[in-house]
Amino acid sequence: MAEKSSPAVNNTESIEEALHRLSKKPGVKAWLMLDRANGSVLKTNGQIASVRPARSSSSSASASANNQLPSPTGGSFSTDVGANTDNETQAAQELAGMVWGFLSTAGSLVDEIDNEDELKLLRLRTKKQELVIVPEPKYLLVVVHDTPPV
Repeated sequence: MAEKSSPAVNNTESIEEALHRLSKKPGVKAWLMLDRANGSVLKTNGQIASVRPARSSSSSASASANNQLPSPTGGSFSTDVGANTDNETQAAQELAGMVWGFLSTAGSLVDEIDNEDELKLLRLRTKKQELVIVPEPKYLLVVVHDTPPV
């Protein structure tokens, strides 16, 4: 009899496969996967620093030390591990912190409007790019892509 893979393994493989396909889509600059519980960066792909460069200075570093998100413990960066520099990692963590704050505020707004409702998707579109934020039960997926022409 053939042994079946556990549902958790199949789910992880399907997520990895979907993320790989997502990275190949035209216009996708980068994506981040954040832990839903605390906002720490689990995985990234793409050049986060080209979307939003890390801003490390002594004054901002000390000011943001209190708001710094935890580093990933169980997760890992995607296949771009060798390409991730300290600047890339810092840029990803800073962007994750901003997204985490934005999502928390948006979630509070939804709760205030109707406490039986829930946030399913956020799209933030600028002149240069669009962030699509998808909250899932265990993680948040943030996709950064070029703004399509109007």
